[in-house]
Amino acid sequence: LYLGSGTGLALLLLIRRARSGRVEAPLGRADLPWLLAAIGLGGVLGPVLLMFGLAAGSASQSALLLTLEGVFTTLLAWLVFHEHVSRRIAAGMAAITLGALGVGWDPSGGLALDWAALLVAAACLAWALDNNLTRRIAGGDPVQIAALKGFGAGAVNVVLALGRDAALPRGDAVA
Repeated sequence: LYLGSGTGLALLLLIRRARSGRVEAPLGRADLPWLLAAIGLGGVLGPVLLMFGLAAGSASQSALLLTLEGVFTTLLAWLVFHEHVSRRIAAGMAAITLGALGVGWDPSGGLALDWAALLVAAACLAWALDNNLTRRIAGGDPVQIAALKGFGAGAVNVVLALGRDAALPRGDAVA
């Protein structure tokens, strides 16, 4: 899906440039470290952690825990970038966090959280880092950013899947 997204958006970029000849705020050399870090964390590490979390736990638990991405994104924006967080937002984040703890708690393990829940939470943290890193380059062309992120993450994930002997999808499924 990442690779398809990146490829489709790259084609859109080419068509847009061919039609108008103009480029909307292209990324510069200084943006490259932010972009590569966002791709590595949000496009590679996040999905890999989620896949391991899904394999070890239930889909319903994982789906509920994915709400932590918003909490982590907000916390990072507040702590690192000094974004304003109102009491109402803080109360909402606390409620989401308590709900996630309730969903991820393993009652048979005493005070331990379920490993699957921790993996999904770690994926959410990776995506939150991606969100905040992408903020640093948000003045650039959004189609270019999304194309590069999709294509970069997709290429790495396809290589990882093939390295684990995954089968390529049929052509009609790709289309």
